[in-house]
Amino acid sequence: MSTIADVAARAGVSKATASRALSGGGYVSNETRERVRAAARELHYVAHSSATSLATGRSLSVGVIIPALDRWFFAELLAGIQQGLLDAGQDLVLYGTQEGSDERARLFSDVLPRRRLDGIIAVGIQPSTHELETLMQVGSPLVSIGAYREDNSAVSIDDEAAARIATEHLIDLGHRDIAFLGGREDAATHAYGDEQRLRGYRAAMTTASLHAEIRHAVGESTTPGGYEAGVRMLGDRQNRPTAFVAVCDEAAIGGIIAARRLGLSVPAELSVVGIDDHAHAEMFALTTVRQQPRMQGLAAVELLRRRMDAPDAPAEHQALASELVVRASTAVPRA
Repeated sequence: MSTIADVAARAGVSKATASRALSGGGYVSNETRERVRAAARELHYVAHSSATSLATGRSLSVGVIIPALDRWFFAELLAGIQQGLLDAGQDLVLYGTQEGSDERARLFSDVLPRRRLDGIIAVGIQPSTHELETLMQVGSPLVSIGAYREDNSAVSIDDEAAARIATEHLIDLGHRDIAFLGGREDAATHAYGDEQRLRGYRAAMTTASLHAEIRHAVGESTTPGGYEAGVRMLGDRQNRPTAFVAVCDEAAIGGIIAARRLGLSVPAELSVVGIDDHAHAEMFALTTVRQQPRMQGLAAVELLRRRMDAPDAPAEHQALASELVVRASTAVPRA
């Protein structure tokens, strides 16, 4: 059976360097890391996790907190995180707990403070619950995706800008009666991303002197939620908007289905813009502002690795770009 010493000798490095290259702990050049990994493959060497943990002082485990596993955005994020952690030689410890549940409260009060983790990636943490502050007190290097404070590292898109871009697209087409579809009524305290997107919509409307036309069709940020909110607003024939900016693509798709059920043509009678570029966006010819959750997951892992190597370094906030993708769900308003 091959040992780490055999791998080090084959790669022409010290045992310590070989251990760092295989564990992902500490700095090793990309060239050296690949040489060590190639040697390990040739010798069929498999590091024992307990031995590696003792050698590096790390658990080789990263905790990932995520609110839902059945939503496209979170599933895509998780796929990116998992890919990044596998490449780094880290195990993923998943905590999928719903916001406001007793299990989630126990996770923050009891489980995480006792668990030995090399780092934590927190997805969708809401500022109002003080969960971010609690995580920072745990002491493990932390990266959040979405909501963040100035003193914690985070990866996100500019949610406010995304909604502003979507709204400005409709205004440029000539729409004036534009409503915001989906998102909680109490978004300012419970849904960080939703609140930022609602703010971007309002800012674009105000800048275009359309403040009086601002409306919010409240609903869950899901396809059923967008459908229900769309039916409520579009069912009023005298006050129908000519366009929706949806809080996300799932809500936008729900709005499109609602319009069709009510006999309205999209985009001839109703234009719809989403935010995400969901896997189903092309199927519904949905105009949307694209974000790439898998890339956010990968970026979060890379940022966490830097935090693990230099825990006292200043916090970093990485804002990933988003772009407008124009399809066939938007058009000039009917005269």
